[in-house]
Amino acid sequence: MAVPGFVEFDPAGGCPCGGCAQERRALQHALAVRDGGHPAAHGARRALVLVATAGTVLSSGVSGSGVAAGLGAGAGTGAPGGRERTLPALAAAHGPGHPRTAGPGVPALSLTSGATPQGQVGGLYGGTGSGRAVAVTTPRPLTREQIIERAQRWVSAQVPYNMHRFWSDGYRQDCSGFISMAWGLGRSQWTGSLAQYGIRITKSELRPGDMLLFHNPGNPGAGSHATIFGGWADSSRTRYIAYEQTRPHAVKRSTPYAYWSNSTRYVAYRYRGLAGDGDPGGDPGSGTSAFPGAGVFGPGADNAYVTRLGRMLVERGGGRFYMSGPGPRWTEADRRATEAFQRAQGWTGAEADGIPGPATWSYLVNGVGRDIGGSGGGGATAFPGRGWFRPGQVNGYITGLGEQLVSKGFGKYYSSGPGPRWTEADRRNVEAFQRAQGWTGRDADGYPGPETWRRLFR
Repeated sequence: MAVPGFVEFDPAGGCPCGGCAQERRALQHALAVRDGGHPAAHGARRALVLVATAGTVLSSGVSGSGVAAGLGAGAGTGAPGGRERTLPALAAAHGPGHPRTAGPGVPALSLTSGATPQGQVGGLYGGTGSGRAVAVTTPRPLTREQIIERAQRWVSAQVPYNMHRFWSDGYRQDCSGFISMAWGLGRSQWTGSLAQYGIRITKSELRPGDMLLFHNPGNPGAGSHATIFGGWADSSRTRYIAYEQTRPHAVKRSTPYAYWSNSTRYVAYRYRGLAGDGDPGGDPGSGTSAFPGAGVFGPGADNAYVTRLGRMLVERGGGRFYMSGPGPRWTEADRRATEAFQRAQGWTGAEADGIPGPATWSYLVNGVGRDIGGSGGGGATAFPGRGWFRPGQVNGYITGLGEQLVSKGFGKYYSSGPGPRWTEADRRNVEAFQRAQGWTGRDADGYPGPETWRRLFR
């Protein structure tokens, strides 16, 4: 398999003076003429390349091979694994005190503005922080679901990789711009500044929406990169689903941990503004209700969310699809059980594709909607969902439950009724029935689930 590459090169120059350094950096980030850039700026860029080539020829002492070597170094598109190549150095034409300043048409750029080989820190659409560019002082609250959804937008649109262009949402189309977009930072950062928006975590703590970052401080153009973690792709945790901006465009794919190259140098971070994270750092517990993102489900997925999904589906009548498990590895049984649950809600087409989305997850976590048909005993009334049996609920299901409890000899706590409003008497009668089945703890909490309902109405 060809190793993906991403190219972030810096036109190198031999003159150490501030003016020449400023011009080289500014030229790197100048718009193309067809995109509204000034022709003079690109004329200057071409002149830089010619001078660089000439410098290489002079230094090598061999005219033909020297030119070829110089052009080859400058035109490289990046070796596999993210290795970068730089343009040949300019001949040192100016001394340290040379007073030259940026030429006509070259945008001014402060030496302390954060210019980098990945593109400088800047506002949206290339702004400086005013107008449409929004400076972020407090991290914007985002859920994991929202982060993955934002990343998926670029993947679905196949946003082209480009260090100097900006997508319709204003973010720069390189890897650090992609992370800035997914985390909603309001400015396009670079690999050297992204860490300040995250909290460092370990590999075992990684969950969808977190970031894997490699910043090479000695030479930022040599391999620096960042991806969004979308979930583990295998049980050994040697591969994961990566959302990333790379050549030729944004992708979502199974990737070796932590990356194809420089693997040991990547660091995991969690977004500082993460909202609704019920189980920070660990596997999803029963108290975590937020949808983890579609990226953690489907072929190749292997994580605790798949296990939890399967268990919830079994509770809602999907047990017949599983010969074993449920377990952490996604199987056809998971897909079929999910599809059956979705169809039980009356959904069709893309809404019943067997891959859980936010609505499917919400229905399962909150115990609402219809159970999977055909899961009960002969003639059993289908369990309507846990959401109908809670304080404040008023509906016909509560009346039917109460009447069935009375008929089974478990109505002693009713002083009147039963009726359509959920009361403590309903809960205590249900609890008594559950304990009569030999259940304890959470299995006898007084709130009917699929099995309580099945035994009452069989």
